[in-house]
Amino acid sequence: MGILNATPDSFYQKSRISLSGSLEQKVVAMITEGADILDIGGYSTRPGADEVSADEELERVLPVIEFIHARWPEVIVSIDTFRSDVAKAAVGVGANVVNDVSGGSLDSNMFQTVADLGVPYVLMHMRGTPKTMKGLTTYSNVALDVLKELQAKVIELNELGVKDIIVDPGFGFAKTLEQNYELLEHLDIFQILELPLLIGLSRKRLIWEYLNISPQESLNGTTALNVKAMFKGASILRVHDVRQAVELKKVFFEKAWSLY
Repeated sequence: MGILNATPDSFYQKSRISLSGSLEQKVVAMITEGADILDIGGYSTRPGADEVSADEELERVLPVIEFIHARWPEVIVSIDTFRSDVAKAAVGVGANVVNDVSGGSLDSNMFQTVADLGVPYVLMHMRGTPKTMKGLTTYSNVALDVLKELQAKVIELNELGVKDIIVDPGFGFAKTLEQNYELLEHLDIFQILELPLLIGLSRKRLIWEYLNISPQESLNGTTALNVKAMFKGASILRVHDVRQAVELKKVFFEKAWSLY
């Protein structure tokens, strides 16, 4: 899953796109490099991010999705939003997947909307909002608690008829640096859900803060953690750097994993 942010304030500047700027170049590069999904977001969810109105979010993402769908209709497009109205509008112009960072907690209509749309749903774990989540990091056992919170929502979705669910434990969202690494170490427990596991570690704070570098310098750390995630059962890697992730996947599945 390649990340394309139709935002002016996403933490990694090279992921930002616009119709008048780098969109076509970035989409062509990601498709050529082997991206299976393009994830389009119009609301930065980095810690402390400013709020964006629904109208502004729609103005950012809909033209991008329409452009991609018109030029490359075979490409799977994911809409990265926690708003049900945005999800519905995005699917209406060509999005195929809803990727909800809040796991339904910020819009009570999201689960029913996804059920009505009949599209795959990425259920991510987060507490609070981007502005408040840094203060919501109390867990008795971070991996087990995240699993239980996601499991409860999977049951709720199933009761509404939603079966095509992808789970994301939400690295960097309402977790401390140490909790993120503990979560990664115990990632294999999420296999009990018997659902695909999406992992988003790309250039995140848990890498660059720990190494005392910048997001721009965090590709090596991203690759290292993605290797760990794949050994622990990751099905989808959400990344800024598609070519490197595709190469990692090929080496891992075609060579490294065959040795075990």
